[in-house]
Amino acid sequence: MSIQLGESDFQILKFFPVMSQLRPHLEQAKFVEQVRYQMKEGYQLVFLEVEQQAVAVAGFRISTCLALGKFLYIIDDLVVDELKRSHSYGKQLFQWLIEYAINHECKHLSLDSGVQRFAAHRFYLMQRMSITSHHFGIEL
Repeated sequence: MSIQLGESDFQILKFFPVMSQLRPHLEQAKFVEQVRYQMKEGYQLVFLEVEQQAVAVAGFRISTCLALGKFLYIIDDLVVDELKRSHSYGKQLFQWLIEYAINHECKHLSLDSGVQRFAAHRFYLMQRMSITSHHFGIEL
């Protein structure tokens, strides 16, 4: 088992089967291009690999705002392969993200989660996260 940042196109494409479980609207043919575009804006991908297979993936960025100072934001993209859940892969990846944030002098870790993702909410609460706000949006 290893956890590492995804940097090559090969690695990014390797994440697609797991990421598409969370984001079924994504097209494999455009996935690397989309991730590369987001990377120009600070987006990073980290993955947990078991026996040469990505089983958990998270997309994140480090940012700064007046409310929180420097923080690591998990951009809605934290997913464990549905066939590999309950093996603590999500917990290990989440702990890696916390350590990464601390090592990069972040004071906070934040994420948004769809209101329908009850299992994810239980997981986040078990990781000692608090529900600190509501996120509002509007389609334009």
